[in-house]
Amino acid sequence: MTKDWTGNKVSYITTNGFANNRDYERETNDYYATEPKAVEMLLELEDFAKLHVWECACGEGHLSKAMQNKGITVYSSDLINRGFGNQYDFLSADNKEWKGHIITNPPYKYAKEFIEKALDIIPEGCLVAMFLPIRYTEGKARKKLFEAHPPKTVYISSSRLKCAINGTFDQMKGSATSYAWFVWQKGFNGTTELKWFN
Repeated sequence: MTKDWTGNKVSYITTNGFANNRDYERETNDYYATEPKAVEMLLELEDFAKLHVWECACGEGHLSKAMQNKGITVYSSDLINRGFGNQYDFLSADNKEWKGHIITNPPYKYAKEFIEKALDIIPEGCLVAMFLPIRYTEGKARKKLFEAHPPKTVYISSSRLKCAINGTFDQMKGSATSYAWFVWQKGFNGTTELKWFN
C-alpha cells in the first residue's frame, strides 16, 4: 500500500488546529499578536466608545492602533517592552482599579488570571473582551470560572482569524485555530448568548 500523504508532527498538529498554541514551540512570553481586523469587527458588535479601553497585553500595538483608528481612547501596556505602550504587569497586586473597559488577547496560559483580574478592577457595567481560542470553553476548571463569571456574549468567528507568533503575520499562510471574542459585563448574571461574526 502506497501512502498518498506524508507529514511530520508539525504538519499533523497544524492540520488539527493546534499550530498557534502548541506547548513545545510556544513563544517564551506567550506573545501571539492578533490581526487588527478582529478588534475592528468587535467594535461593530459592542459599544466601547463611552469610556477608555485598556489593552493590557498590547505587544507591538496591533489591537491598540486599530482601536485608536476607530476613535477609541486606549491605554496600552504589556509585561514585556516591545516598543509600544507602557511596561506593566497587569496581574500585579498593585493593580486595583480601572475606570473603563478592557480589551485584549491575553497570554493563553494566564487567561483565567487575566479574566478574573479584569473583572475585579473594573466598575459595574463595564466590559471585558478577551480574544481566545474557542476551545477555551472546555475543561472543568474553566467551567467553574464560567459559572462564577458567565460571559454576556461569546462571538464566534465563522472565518479564521490570525494570531501570529511575535507578530510575524507575513510568515503565516493561514490559521488552523478557531477564535472567539468572550465578552463579560461586570454585574451580568444571566445566560451567555452565542453569536457569530466574520
